[in-house]
Amino acid sequence: MTAVQTPPETRGLQSVERSALATVLHGLSLTPEFRRGLAGTLVLAVFATLGKVIVPIAVQQIIDTGLKGPVPDVPFIRTVVLLCAAAVVVTAACGYLMNVRLYRSTETSLATLRVRAFRHVHDLSVLTQNSERRGALVSRVTGDVDQISAFMQWGGLMIIVAAGQLLVASVLMFIYSWQLALLVWLCFLPLMVALPRFQRWLSAAYTRVRERTGDMLSAVGESVVGAAVIRAYGAEARTAERLDTTIEANKAAQARTQKIVATVFPLTEVVAAVAIAGVVLLGAYLGVGGEIKEGALVAFLFLITLFVSPMQIATEVLNEAQNAIAGWRRVLGVLDTPPDVADPGQEGAELPRGPISVSFERVGFAYPGGEPVLHDVSVDIPPRSRVAVVGETGSGKTTFAKLLTRLMDPVSGRITVDGVDLRRVRFSSLRERIVMVPQDGFLFDGTLAENIRFGRPSATDAEIELAMTELGLADWLEGLPAGLATEVGQRGESLSAGERQLVALARAYLADPDLLLLDEATSAVDPATEVRLARALEGVTRGRTAVSIAHRLSTAEAADEVLVFDRGRIVQRGPHAELVAVPGVYADLHASWVSAARS
Repeated sequence: MTAVQTPPETRGLQSVERSALATVLHGLSLTPEFRRGLAGTLVLAVFATLGKVIVPIAVQQIIDTGLKGPVPDVPFIRTVVLLCAAAVVVTAACGYLMNVRLYRSTETSLATLRVRAFRHVHDLSVLTQNSERRGALVSRVTGDVDQISAFMQWGGLMIIVAAGQLLVASVLMFIYSWQLALLVWLCFLPLMVALPRFQRWLSAAYTRVRERTGDMLSAVGESVVGAAVIRAYGAEARTAERLDTTIEANKAAQARTQKIVATVFPLTEVVAAVAIAGVVLLGAYLGVGGEIKEGALVAFLFLITLFVSPMQIATEVLNEAQNAIAGWRRVLGVLDTPPDVADPGQEGAELPRGPISVSFERVGFAYPGGEPVLHDVSVDIPPRSRVAVVGETGSGKTTFAKLLTRLMDPVSGRITVDGVDLRRVRFSSLRERIVMVPQDGFLFDGTLAENIRFGRPSATDAEIELAMTELGLADWLEGLPAGLATEVGQRGESLSAGERQLVALARAYLADPDLLLLDEATSAVDPATEVRLARALEGVTRGRTAVSIAHRLSTAEAADEVLVFDRGRIVQRGPHAELVAVPGVYADLHASWVSAARS
């Protein structure tokens, strides 16, 4: 049976072009927490907005009614002032509650979005993850979500309040004087018509900003992680030049964006000044004709401020909105990417514990944009067998290992475990039964115990110590300054390369898998430690299936069967003694191993 997978060239993070509104609506559909309670927040926003027109109305009433007669109507004025004060207090309380509710729902919803994006990254295959630089990928899950959060908490609030304020101010202005209201709208109408164009410019500009920011974070991250290599090769100047280039590109993108913003904001100021001047002149003319009272004109000037304020902050909100939408597009680009190595979940198969049999059935694989690296690979690995996979660099050994652990799926053919297609096995069952010790022995920042316990979180310190003893590592553990409490540092940099590999082996042993896959597991270990580990691994692999990707003679000699890869094909297979006795790829490899060991 042959299964055809997604073509390699199509793998990578998706980039779906959506309008700003479509982006926001799609983003909100993924964060239902934000929509919960939104109606109550909007009601509070209405009351907070209505409270802003209390002062202009109070001023109009005091001037046109309280001060109309020869003697001021003090009781009326006092009543109006007290009612105005009470309304202001209620408005402030509504504004406070609105802010609290908005902040709470925003943080909750965006925390959900961040978690979804982070988990989705882990659902993607190694190939898809490698299509994006690590710093840029981290930027999508952290910085871009932070930008969305900042906008939703400030810009989103401003949009709600400003829209309501604009509506209420407009209604009251038309009530006081339709002529003056029409004048104000005619002044701002051209700016409103131009805003969509500015929005498109800002959208494109901020998309470039987020991309350049991701490039910059990627370059900075690589230079920090690779600091030792940079110093070893004296590449500080070249690294600094690369950083300068990415920082300059980010600065240039930011500068281009701010030029657009700087063009829009002064236009609002100019239009506002023209509108106020026009209202003063036309209002005086209407007042002389008796078409508007003094209090109404003063109140109208207050209302212009309320009208102009949303228009002035519109450019700033638009600025933040486009930045947030650009970030949202990048986050959605992660979430929209279908996992090409998908967990079948509850519908998948749950494999019983016990020694595993593996079968590769005409498996082919190619990396994106490259030539096939595995060709029609068919092989059966019986339960409890110890198999060594050997071959020159680039022969397909590591790809074979990644397919076996389903870090990637084959382009053609299929892989079965105990007769079940690997794609049908639940990840929870697969990761429990098959454990891979990678070549780099990656460790997390924490203690030695925390890193070993990563394979089985429920393990006690006593169980960890017992595992170390069974692996023959008790004396090494005792020699560490704080034993299991020793801090390994970021990426395990407090330990040597060989020590990191020892921890990785202990982690895998403690996990107690049914199939143990060792990808050059002893490549960073000194000869003395390798001998000790060889004895320990003899016990670790007994009773379970073990596959070792090996460059060392001892690993191949101890295996029940050796698979010899050459240019993506299995060209020889059998016990070490049989293979070394006949001319071929394995005999040549063996000869080079023996020569290297003697030199």
